[in-house]
Amino acid sequence: MMLEMKTTEFLEALSSSAPVPGGGGASAAAGALGAALGMMVASLTAGKKRYADVEAEVTEVRDRLEMLRNRLVKLTDKDAQAFEPLSRAYGMPKETEEQKEKKAQVLEQALYDASIVPLEIMETVTEVIRLLGVLGEKGSRIALSDVGVGILFAQAALEGASLNVFINTKLMKDRKRAEELNETADALIREERLLKEKIYGNVLEHIR
Repeated sequence: MMLEMKTTEFLEALSSSAPVPGGGGASAAAGALGAALGMMVASLTAGKKRYADVEAEVTEVRDRLEMLRNRLVKLTDKDAQAFEPLSRAYGMPKETEEQKEKKAQVLEQALYDASIVPLEIMETVTEVIRLLGVLGEKGSRIALSDVGVGILFAQAALEGASLNVFINTKLMKDRKRAEELNETADALIREERLLKEKIYGNVLEHIR
């Protein structure tokens, strides 16, 4: 798995001319960092007398964030795996009409598949954002800035992944299918951007 590399190794791979990891994998990694920061806040909250009345909820949030973090780690690899068929499709021959038709069919499916994974990253990150919102309200006040940093990572992951949707749907021939994917991504961005601003604004209000 890519995120089992040392951080420096992952950054070297990201910096290279290799097609993967790319923006999609980096977005999933950013989302995983956001989830991990939320887990830290929850861990600093649980077990403290001051937060005894919310301990059960915070513990549940931490467990859910761990699951989401692990999913995003896997999605880093899944994004790379989805790109490989697309890369191969671009290299298919197109000398005859039959080859052109075959290439077009394979490319269309590969573009769709390469759009689905970043959408899955986006959907996973939306839950990370919502759980960070809970921690912003009920988590340890000494770690409130970490909720804010987690939100920024999660928002970067959300909007970064959307770019990987749009770059693939732009090339799809089936425009109805492409616009459905675009609309799903746009809706996620609209909804979560408002929530992110609310959570981040509350963090700033309490720490400044």
